[in-house]
Amino acid sequence: MALAAQSAFSQPQFVTETPHKKVGEMIFQTPKTVTFAFRNGGTEPLVITEVHPSCGCISVKWPEHAIAAGQSGTIEATYDAGQMGTFHRELAVYTNEGEAPTYLTFEGRVVERLLDYDGDFPIDLGSVRLSSNYVEFDDVNKGDHPVAELLVANLEHGAYEPQLMHLPSYLSAEYLPTVVQGGRVGRIRLTLDSERLMMDGLNQTSIYLARYMGDKISEKNEIVVSAILLPAFRDLTKEGLERAPHIVMMDGQDMVEDQLSLPMNGKKKVTKVFNVTNIGEETLSVSAVQVFNRALTVSLSDRNIEPHATAKLKITVDAKQLAKAKNGPRVLIISNDPRHAKTLLDINVE
Repeated sequence: MALAAQSAFSQPQFVTETPHKKVGEMIFQTPKTVTFAFRNGGTEPLVITEVHPSCGCISVKWPEHAIAAGQSGTIEATYDAGQMGTFHRELAVYTNEGEAPTYLTFEGRVVERLLDYDGDFPIDLGSVRLSSNYVEFDDVNKGDHPVAELLVANLEHGAYEPQLMHLPSYLSAEYLPTVVQGGRVGRIRLTLDSERLMMDGLNQTSIYLARYMGDKISEKNEIVVSAILLPAFRDLTKEGLERAPHIVMMDGQDMVEDQLSLPMNGKKKVTKVFNVTNIGEETLSVSAVQVFNRALTVSLSDRNIEPHATAKLKITVDAKQLAKAKNGPRVLIISNDPRHAKTLLDINVE
């Protein structure tokens, strides 16, 4: 009886705090992505088997891997805004929790022009506004050509022709349309040529949006572009995978996956040491330890960590530089661990 009772209560549980979202106004034919955060509130792994949108105007992405008990994930729904007027859309989320789906909904209004640009276009460049000034191409493999888009709003009455300056050889830009009329929104489509990236790990550069003819580069019109190129493990056998190095991050006695806490307590600069442990059977070789902005400095005591040995990862946060950063404080570790070739650590600055 005890085993039966335990089995009845041991199950996954799909939990979301915000099953309904209001997305406000959207510009006609300008797609927008709505993100629903969820967690597994049960005791067994949660698997999303399918997500059915209420119409073909929605494309959906969800985690394909199992979500462990207590862990979180996101479901992304992109609405194409192909029809003017008020809309109400829903997603039916099917999981291994049971046969009945969980419904997520979102609503808003598609308009020809926006009255308030602050929400969707937070980057104010004066005559134009941008949806973001940071672009990231994550988990890129050699040979990939991923695409990212920026939205640009023309706040002037006259026409505006967007142009990017200082594009590196591995980036190309397409402007849709080439001329954005007053009060309208255009798209800048960036395509990454991974064959031209210089090295595994983080490749980062700054490009600049010209706001008018003859515009110069500055911090204000800077757009930071990051690309993370993963090392290849094409010739790895099953036996090699079993013996491969395995990286584990430790904060004191606690194992951590993707977040490290570093309390500032009002100080201008703080340093903390974490442990990088190899629990595999072969030497862990770290080819890169990188940061995404100047607010962080890092050092690793040993780039070649023997099986069941530990190296010290020292991280320093500068509060002054953190306030200027266009993206969050993160540390990237590239290694020969085939399961975790990329270890990306968000630094929680408290």
